[in-house]
Amino acid sequence: MIGRSRTNRFVVLEWWRSIDRVTLGLFVALLIFGLVLSMAASPAAANRLGYDNPFFFLMRQSLFVTMGFFGAIIVSMMPINNARRIAVLALIGAVIVMVLLPEFGNKVKGSTRWIRIGPLSLQPSEFAKPGFVVFAAWMFSVRKKSPEFPGVAILFIVYVLLIFLLINQPDFGQSFLLTMIFGAVFFYAGLSLRWMVILAGLSLVGSLAAFNFLPHVNDRISRFLNPEGSDTYQTDKALEAIANGGLFGRGPGEGSIKNQLPDAHTDFIFAVAVEEFGFLLSVGLVFLLAAFVARSFRNALHLTDYFSQLAVAGLATMIGLQTMINLAVNLNIAPPKGMTLPFISYGGSSMLAMSFSAGLILAFSRKRPGAYGFGVV
Repeated sequence: MIGRSRTNRFVVLEWWRSIDRVTLGLFVALLIFGLVLSMAASPAAANRLGYDNPFFFLMRQSLFVTMGFFGAIIVSMMPINNARRIAVLALIGAVIVMVLLPEFGNKVKGSTRWIRIGPLSLQPSEFAKPGFVVFAAWMFSVRKKSPEFPGVAILFIVYVLLIFLLINQPDFGQSFLLTMIFGAVFFYAGLSLRWMVILAGLSLVGSLAAFNFLPHVNDRISRFLNPEGSDTYQTDKALEAIANGGLFGRGPGEGSIKNQLPDAHTDFIFAVAVEEFGFLLSVGLVFLLAAFVARSFRNALHLTDYFSQLAVAGLATMIGLQTMINLAVNLNIAPPKGMTLPFISYGGSSMLAMSFSAGLILAFSRKRPGAYGFGVV
């Protein structure tokens, strides 16, 4: 018993010595910031949806944050091979569930993206994204060691399958994000221009087809390009909230637009942040997210393992792109896509998947013998 206790202490101590504590600290700070904003936005959402407890969404989000944090810590303690395996298993599991969604999924706002598991609804596409990034990094690393291995062809097959499943839900926003992530990992892997042109061509053809044959995609883009006479209620209210915030905000709990904004606690939580905490604190939130992404890239640049480099850079790109898309929607620079703000927006699937991604970044960037180039600490 004493020997086991000493072994556990040694594992925790070794983890603490090897983990990148700056990345870990930024991750924790983002989770705390998200809970503060959830506290500000949840009473209005609970009242609007008829819940007696004004902090119903805050309590649920606290549960998701707790699960996400401890899940990330567990993943970060894993050796590289085990972390890679669990990410690939997450991708396989997400694909299986996405295949079953038409039969067993819950339809919400015209889309079948969620599956009910007890009291929770999970969105498998959220877990497919980090799983696909790690899988892509693995395929590229195997191909580098064995040029005859058809890693790129396998990747394209999996990518096309994921896009088909996402469009079938339908979820064009996640399809767009997945394509951008795929292109970024391709670029980091240094593959030939021919493959990049093929991916760009597929993306262009897919976008044109979606605009012409998918009514909801055509509707969203048309409303964004021609807002006159269109229903742009949410974006209009988000811009009004941002304008009301000014430099220092109205104060915690004093925002009014969140009472009229249906997705104030999810996709438009940044607008709530600006109205109540002001432009300066909201810039601080953006800085935290940017710092997390930048620190991850910094570590990726100095890692000596090719797979870890690609995986960390790809996961950081995923978080960074999703952040930019969410902010662009809040500022009416892009059409609404149903994309959450990483670590901040309410949502169990998003929180758990983003925390899983953070755990993978921490696992792949741990300080191991020979993991980093000379002089890097």
